Amino acid sequence: MKCLLLLLLGLLLLQQSLCFEFVIDGEWEGDAEIRDHRERNRRGLLPDEEEEDFEAIRGDDITVKSYKVESRLTSRFAHTTVKSSVVNSGSKAQSIGFSVQIPKRAFITNFTMNVNGIIFVGSVKEKTVARSLYAQARARGKAAGIIRANSQDLETFKTEVHVPPGSNIEFELHYQEMMQRKLGVYEHSLYLQPGRLVPKFQVDVHIYEQNGISSLETTTTLGEQFTDAITSISSKDKAHVVFKPTLQQQRKCNNCTTTTIDGVFTVRYDVDRESNAGELQVSDGHFVQFFAPSNLSPLHKNIVFVIDVSGSMWGVKMKQTVEAMQAILDDLTIDDHFSIIDFNHNVRCWSEDLVTGSSIQTENAKNYIQRIKPNGGTNINEALMKAVQMLVKASSQGLLDPRSVSMIILVSDGDPTVGEIKLSTIQKNVKRVMREEFSLFSLGIGFDVDYDFLDRISMENRGTAQRIFANHDAAEQLRRFYSQVSTPLLRRITVQFPDDSVSDVTQNRFDKYFSGSELVVAGKVLPSDTNTLTSFTTASAARLDITLETEADTLELDAALAKQQHAFPAFARQLWAYITVNQLISERSLAPTAAQKRKITQRIQTLALEHQFVTPLTALLVESEDATERLLADSPRSPKQGCCPGGLGSLPAGPAPVPIVYQAPPWVHFTTEAPPSQVEGKRFSSVVTLPQHVQIVDSDPHFIIHLPRSNMDVCFNIDSKPGHILNLVSDRGTGVAVNGQLVSSKKATMNKLKTFFGVISVYYQPSGLRVTVSTDDITVTDSRNNNTFTWGATAEMMQDGVRVSIVRNNRITVTVNGNIQVMVLLHRVWKKHPINVDFLGLYIPSENQYSPLVHGLIGQFSAEPEVSVYAIHDGVNLLKQEGTMEVKGNKLSVTRGWQKDYRLNKKRGSDVYCWFVHNSGKGFIDGHYSSYIVPALDSFL
Repeated sequence: MKCLLLLLLGLLLLQQSLCFEFVIDGEWEGDAEIRDHRERNRRGLLPDEEEEDFEAIRGDDITVKSYKVESRLTSRFAHTTVKSSVVNSGSKAQSIGFSVQIPKRAFITNFTMNVNGIIFVGSVKEKTVARSLYAQARARGKAAGIIRANSQDLETFKTEVHVPPGSNIEFELHYQEMMQRKLGVYEHSLYLQPGRLVPKFQVDVHIYEQNGISSLETTTTLGEQFTDAITSISSKDKAHVVFKPTLQQQRKCNNCTTTTIDGVFTVRYDVDRESNAGELQVSDGHFVQFFAPSNLSPLHKNIVFVIDVSGSMWGVKMKQTVEAMQAILDDLTIDDHFSIIDFNHNVRCWSEDLVTGSSIQTENAKNYIQRIKPNGGTNINEALMKAVQMLVKASSQGLLDPRSVSMIILVSDGDPTVGEIKLSTIQKNVKRVMREEFSLFSLGIGFDVDYDFLDRISMENRGTAQRIFANHDAAEQLRRFYSQVSTPLLRRITVQFPDDSVSDVTQNRFDKYFSGSELVVAGKVLPSDTNTLTSFTTASAARLDITLETEADTLELDAALAKQQHAFPAFARQLWAYITVNQLISERSLAPTAAQKRKITQRIQTLALEHQFVTPLTALLVESEDATERLLADSPRSPKQGCCPGGLGSLPAGPAPVPIVYQAPPWVHFTTEAPPSQVEGKRFSSVVTLPQHVQIVDSDPHFIIHLPRSNMDVCFNIDSKPGHILNLVSDRGTGVAVNGQLVSSKKATMNKLKTFFGVISVYYQPSGLRVTVSTDDITVTDSRNNNTFTWGATAEMMQDGVRVSIVRNNRITVTVNGNIQVMVLLHRVWKKHPINVDFLGLYIPSENQYSPLVHGLIGQFSAEPEVSVYAIHDGVNLLKQEGTMEVKGNKLSVTRGWQKDYRLNKKRGSDVYCWFVHNSGKGFIDGHYSSYIVPALDSFL
C-alpha cells in the first residue's frame, strides 16, 4: 500500500484574543493497491537505528507540570491512560509537541486536549466519514492528526499545538490492549518519555485477576538509580505497582536540567490456574475462556528450516542467523525430525529427507550452516515447495508420529527476485500444496522484506509471521520466537458451549497450543434460567485424547468487580470486541473477493465504532465542543510494519474464524456436577449410574468385600505402616494392577497412628500406561509421556483403551477396555485439622471381568469363596452381634457392624452392614496382609 506524507498544516483559532495553532505530523494510508518499486528498495535502507528521533515534548521554555500514566489490568485486558500537563513558560508563542509511544497491538480509544479552557474531545468514526468532516475543516486551513508506525513494537501518537506564552495545555490519551501470554508470563510495557523534568511524575499499574496472581515482577531500562522509586503491593488477586521518581532522581546529573527518564517500564506477571481445563469468566453479558494448560508431555516436532542465503544476508544477518540456529538445533530431541533448506537463486537441501534430532545429526547440521556463504537472488517459491514436499514424503512413508506437529520455519530478509516473483501466485502455490496438519511460520529480517506477504501466507497456513529487526540482538529475537513454538502440547483444540447459551463466539478452533502461551475464546452470553455457563474443551495430546469441562457463575464476577476500586469493569465486553476486530482484520486480508472484503470491512467498522477503537478502517476525530475545530488521528498502512497495526500476532494462530460447533464428542462424560444444559436439543442426565455391587476400601483403610452369592458383606482393616504400597488387584492375564500407598494422620490418637490411602495407581501393562491418583493431582504416564491434571476441573481422557474420567473435586473413574473399572473418591478435610489428612477411597465393581489369574487384597474375591456365619448372638456391645464365620477352612470370630459407602454422600455416607474380621483380615484373605506389600505402584504380585 502506497503511503503518502501528510502535509503539515496550520490551524488559526481566535479565542479571547489568544492565538494558537495545531500541527500534527504523520502518514496517510494510500488507496493504491500496487506499491511503487522504489519504495520496496527503500525498505532496505531503513533499519530502526536510522528512524526519526522520537521527541516526547518538543519546544523551548516548556514546563511539564505533571506526567501521569495509569494502567488498569483486569483479566489480562489493559486500559491505559497517559496524562500530561504542559505550560508554555517562554516569552513568545511556540509549538508544543506531545508524543506517546504505544504498543502496535493496542487500539487507541480516545484523546482529549484542554487548551486554555477550550476542550477538544475525540470520537472514533468510520474513516471516510472522519476524513470528510476533517476535509471541511482542512479546506479552511485547519490541521490533522495521525498515528504512525515507529520502531520494533511501537506506534507513535503525535500532535503539536501552537500557543501563546503562558498557555496551559492538558493532553490525555487512552488505549486498550489484550495481554498476550508468551513463555509463561504476561508482559505490560509502558514507554516513559516525558521529555522534561516533571515535578509530579507517577506511574500506577493496577492488576486484578479473579483466580489469583501467581508471580509479579518489574523491570526497567531506565537505570538502577530508579530501583527505590518502584513499590509493589500485592494480595492474592490484586497488585498495585507504583513508579514515582523524585525530581532529583530524574536528573541526568546533580545539577542537570534534563531528564534521564527515557525508556521502558515493564510489569510481568502470571496467574493462578486451578486446572488444565482453563478459566471461564462471565461479566457484563460477555464471557472469556482462557486456556493455558501445563504439565503435559510435549508433542514430537517435525521441522523444515528454510533459510534465505541470498546476497543481502551477507554479514551480520547471516552471522546472527547461524548463531540462533546453533541454539535452536540444540533444542531438538531424538524424537523430533528435521531438515534444512537454504536458498538463493538455487534451492539446496542439507538432507533430502527428514532425520532424527540426534546429537550426531544436529552437529552435522550446525557445520553445514556455518559453511554457508550468502550470494545470489531469492527464490522463495521453490524453497517453500521443496519444504512442503519433504514433509509430505515423510508423512506418506509413515515416518512421522500421527500425533506430532509438522511445521516449516521460513527465515528471509527480502522479496522474491528469482523464479516465481508474483506474491499472490506464491501464496496460492503454498496454499495448494500445504496439508491441514502442516503449519508455516515466517520470520522477516529487517525492512527489505514484504512483511504483509509473510503475514498473509503464514496466517493462511496455520502459522504466524514476525519481524526480526536486524540489529545487535537479532539472534536473540530468532531464538525467542523459536522458544514460543518449540514445545507444542496439544493439537486440534476446540472450545464448545451448550446450545442456546452463547452467541458471537470468536475463533473456537485452534490448530496447536504451545507451552507458555494462552488460547482465548470470547463471546456473548444469552439469557438463561440458570446462573451457570459451562464450556467443553477437546484436544489431542501425546497419545491422549482429552475433554475438559469448566463452568462459571454468570453473576459472581460482576459482583466482585463492583467492589474493586481500580478494576476495569468493561473488560469482558472490550476484550471480546478486541479479539473479534483483530480476527476480522486478518480475515479481511485473506478475503478472496472484493464483495467479501467489503462485507468484512463493514463488520469491522461497526464494531470499532461501537467500542471506540482506532483501527486501519476507522479514525479518531478530535473536535472542539462546538465542532468547528477538528483534528484527525488516522491509522496508516506502513510499509515498515505491514498491514493493520494492532493485530494480535499471538501464538498459536489458527485458520480464519469458523462457526462455533456445539456438539460434544461422543465420548464426553457428563457428571452429577455438570449443570443441566442443552446440547443439540438433548438434556444431559444428572443421574450417575452406580454399580449395584462394589468392593470398597475407604477411611483408615476399611475394606468392604461384597459376596454376591452369599448376599453378604465382609469387612476387615489393614494395619500397615505409612509408605507401604498394598496390592489391591493383580491380574497378569489382563495386564491390570491396582495398588495403593498409605499415608498417616498428622499425629496419633489413643496411641495409634491411623493410615489412609494417599495415592492409588491403576497400571495397564500392555500399553505401559499408569494412572496415578493422589490427593493433589492425577497423572497419566507411559514410557515417554507424563500428563498431569488437577482435581479442579471435570475432564476426560482416552489413551490406548483406557478412559480416565474426572469429576471436579469429587472422584475419578478409570475404565480399562470397557470391562474393568476402578473409581477413586477424593476426601478433603479442613486444612488446619490437627489430626486428619486428605485421603482417597477406592470403589471397584464386583462385575469387573478379570482373568483367572487375578489376585490381590480385592482381586482374589472375584472367585467368591464359600462363606457361612452361624452361632450368632448378642455381643458385649448390644448394638453389635457376634458369630462364627467359616471360610477357606478357617473358623473366625466375627462381629456384626457397619461401615460407610461414600459414593452418594461424601460427608455422611451410606451405611453398609457387614461381618467384621479382626487381625487385618487374617483367615479371610489368603495368607498374611504383609504378603500384599509390593515395591512400586506399578507392581504385580
